[in-house]
Order: sequence, then C-alpha cells, then structure tokens
Amino acid sequence: METELSTLTDRILSLKQEKRAVILAHNYQIPQIQDIADFIGDSLELSRISKKTEAEMIVFCGVQFMAETAKILSPKRKVILPVIEAGCPLADFITPEQLIELKGKYPDAWVVSYVNTSAPIKALSDVCCTSANAITVVKNIPAKKVIFVPDRNLGWWVQKHLPKKEIINWDGYCIVHEQFKIGDLEQARSLHPDAEVIVHPECPSDILESSDYVLSTAGTMKRAKESKNLKFIIGTEEGLIYRLKKENPKKEFYSLGNSRTCLNMKRTTLLDLCAALENERFLINLDEDIIKKARIALERMVKYG
Repeated sequence: METELSTLTDRILSLKQEKRAVILAHNYQIPQIQDIADFIGDSLELSRISKKTEAEMIVFCGVQFMAETAKILSPKRKVILPVIEAGCPLADFITPEQLIELKGKYPDAWVVSYVNTSAPIKALSDVCCTSANAITVVKNIPAKKVIFVPDRNLGWWVQKHLPKKEIINWDGYCIVHEQFKIGDLEQARSLHPDAEVIVHPECPSDILESSDYVLSTAGTMKRAKESKNLKFIIGTEEGLIYRLKKENPKKEFYSLGNSRTCLNMKRTTLLDLCAALENERFLINLDEDIIKKARIALERMVKYG
C-alpha cells in the first residue's frame, strides 16, 4: 500500500512539473491532498496566491465555486477542478433568478455576496466579501441597505456588529457548520475548561455569541499560532484540525462536539488529482462577461475591505 501511494505521489509530482502546474488545497481537504499541495488555505487566499505564481495550470482541490474564483482572477490560465461533482450546498442556496428578483424588490440596496457563491452570483453583486472581512466591507460600502447572500449566520454576525445598517439576509446556511449545537459547546467547555473556543462565522448565532473568538479559517490558524494557550476547541470542518495539529505540534485541538465533515470537500483523492493532471480534466470555463463582472465585485472587496 505504501509503495502504491509513493508511486502515485511521484507520478503527481512529475505531472505537476511537466504541466507547469500549481496544486492548491483548501483547509478542509483530506490529509493526503493537503500534504502534496503547493499551497493550503481558504478559497480566496489560494486564488490570490495562484495568480502570483508563474504556473500555466491551476489545479484547485476544493469545490466548484473556488475553482471558478481562481478562473475569474486568472482568466488566461487553465483551471482544473479534479472532481467536477464537488459542489457547495451553501453556494447553491441562492440562484441568479432569485437574486435578480431580490434586487428588483430592493433597488437602493447594495448586493454583498460571500465568496462562497457561484460566478454568476458574484457577477450580479456589487461587492464580494470573505468571512474575515464581511463586517469591514459592509461597514465601508456607501449604502445603508444591504442584500447579504447567501449565509444567514454570517449575515447575522455582520448585522450584530453594524446595527445602523439594514441587512436583508438570505436564508442560506452551510450544512456542516449548521450541525454545531450549543450543547456541543457547553460539553466541550466542561471537558476542556482551559481551552480557547474558536468558531467559524458560518456557525449558528447562539454558537457565535458563546465562543471566545469568531474567526475565518485563516484567522483561526493565526490565532492558534500566536496564542499562549495550549488547548483549543475548534468549531469548523474537521479538515482544519489536521492542519492545526500539524503546524502546532505542541498544542492540543479538539472539535466542538463530534467532528463535522464536508463530504464534498472530502471527494478529492490522490487518484482524482493524478487523473486531473494527466488528462487535464475538468477544465473550468466561464463566460467572458461573467468573468468581467464578477472580477469587479472581487476587486471592490479590496477597496472596501
């Protein structure tokens, strides 16, 4: 088994060099994918990193909206998603037709879309945001009324911090983070009373209110590294805990309740990655108009975030 794995790994590394490719892995990917990737991080962070490389091909081990974002930021490069069926239920909560209808209902509102959305949704948006900068973006845009899509929990977190803004919050959610319950948090605190509790802003509002820190995956990595605390309770997809333990071997990390797994994020295997490189499948192609409009929304995020 180890010999087969080593041979497969060698083949991937050889193909990567041959195709002048860069391999990106989201924090929630399986350990073998994280270990072989050139860069690990959250979706937008990885897309920005790949844009700065000289790679001719971007292989994004994640879900579809992430590969689309990489294509938006690097439209002239080949962008590949190793498993085309890897989608995101949160992104699927809002359709272009629904957003167009909402914009018609609130014509004076700015549309702020979370990066966890499809390319057509980004193209219909005034500005994008991440879980890390959502509050700052909404605070700085020149609009008092905001249509926030698609995550109701992140939207709630923004509204809590910006009470003077009117947030029209779409009723979508991440099916993984929604599984965390306040009872999980109470039990975790009783088992590890000296641990810091860090949760992702896609968690339900009662979890957000009861935690020590509400941070993005990148923010969680930073906090865990810089904190003098040695124990942490983590409220996000379990893949991040693998990376946290790997990069902070002297610290302890526990899941908030049972480990929560995103099945879409776990679809990509080394075999899929090898086939993607070998056959250049599955290429992400987007309409030029979608790329142009979505790129504006992403660039505005830098301006306001």
